[in-house]
Amino acid sequence: MFSLQDLSRREWLRVGGLSAVGLSLPTTLQEATAHPSVPAGKAKACIFVFLGGGPPQHETWDPKPGAPAEIRGEFKPISTSLPGVHIGELMPRTAKLTHKVCVLRAVSTNDNAHSASGYWVLTGRPHTPMNQESGKPGPPNDAPSLTAIVRHLRKDAGRIPSSVILPEHIRNNPNNPWPGQFGGWLGRSADPWLLSCEPNAPRFSVPELSLPGDIAPLRFDDRRSLLEQVNRHLSDQDGSPFASIQRQALDLLRTSGARNAFQLDEEPATVRDRYGRGKFGQSLLLARRLVEAGVTMVQVNWPREKGDENSSNPLWDTHQKNAERLKTVLMPQMDQAYPALLEDLDQRGLLDSTLVVWIGEFGRTPKINGAGGRDHWGHVFSAALCGGGIRGGQVIGASDKIGGHPKDGTVEPQDIHATLLHCLGVGSETELRDVEGRVIPAMRGNVIRDAV
Repeated sequence: MFSLQDLSRREWLRVGGLSAVGLSLPTTLQEATAHPSVPAGKAKACIFVFLGGGPPQHETWDPKPGAPAEIRGEFKPISTSLPGVHIGELMPRTAKLTHKVCVLRAVSTNDNAHSASGYWVLTGRPHTPMNQESGKPGPPNDAPSLTAIVRHLRKDAGRIPSSVILPEHIRNNPNNPWPGQFGGWLGRSADPWLLSCEPNAPRFSVPELSLPGDIAPLRFDDRRSLLEQVNRHLSDQDGSPFASIQRQALDLLRTSGARNAFQLDEEPATVRDRYGRGKFGQSLLLARRLVEAGVTMVQVNWPREKGDENSSNPLWDTHQKNAERLKTVLMPQMDQAYPALLEDLDQRGLLDSTLVVWIGEFGRTPKINGAGGRDHWGHVFSAALCGGGIRGGQVIGASDKIGGHPKDGTVEPQDIHATLLHCLGVGSETELRDVEGRVIPAMRGNVIRDAV
């Protein structure tokens, strides 16, 4: 990703600084296409927590204590704040908040490929073909992500886009971004704004919102006239929308209020510690600050760790030593940061107006393999919804006795999307127009009525 810090002082002076900023950010700072305002729903914002790799249903929301050892695994279920409901023992903090959560235990895609099943989860549309790994963005798999649809429908929130993804895109090794993370047939103006960042860094800052150290504010301000000249020249040449892009970039750079959302060092140390000082925990804290700043949709992707590129068990993809990795790496971070987010939002009076989604692209196989791991399993997996118009304190759907297939209450990703959009005030009749003017329904699934 381009950073303003990559420009030398000479380069800034040569091009007038501002023109370089605007021209470098066409896919992240374009203003959303104007649309009629969306009716206000109970939810004003959504934090979409995506646990890439596929968290296992058995050790999280759907333990099977009565199943054989090779199915149930080594961890026991524990009681929760919701009477009669048990979850995995590695989630003790989450267990105390289960009365606020709506657990979906019968989510299904029947797709066992990371990027294909993930495409369905992110866009609400099956991948073509199914079960294909490492598919590339583009037709026929160019449906917009939920985050893109939200940006398309909601105007950007003043100085910052209405939809943000952090701290990195979802990708397969070595560096293949999944399809379904972009604006797709809605056009690049709907692309969520990617913040590729390290919010856990000691001196965290977002390069796109920082001035080079040797460019004084007054000198920066003086270059506005040159920017306007470049804008007029470009508009005369091809009618490109660079002027609006540059104006938004300029606003971001010149307005301290827009940058305040990213000032994590303003948070008390106790709050930062509460989320956990890792990349995932601090990303959730940053998501909360962005929601407070007026961002409608923030997708937080589980980040890759050092060494994941050459690992057979990156992220939540626990093909080997599932229990060990869950116990030592994954669940401690998740069970600290996720409940911290729910509690923080609740204490600030934001949970009732902020949806929080917990989901991965699929689950894991019922039977533990010979390497002590669980493999890909899209036939049934769990998700959790909370806040923002969701009726918490319930479990919807059930898997069979080994957690292998839905038993009842099956939902598919498009139903989850329809539910989230419904809570955000988007009516079922809402239509989208693609870049060629074709009319396409905003949602294809059914609202999960028991959840709202």
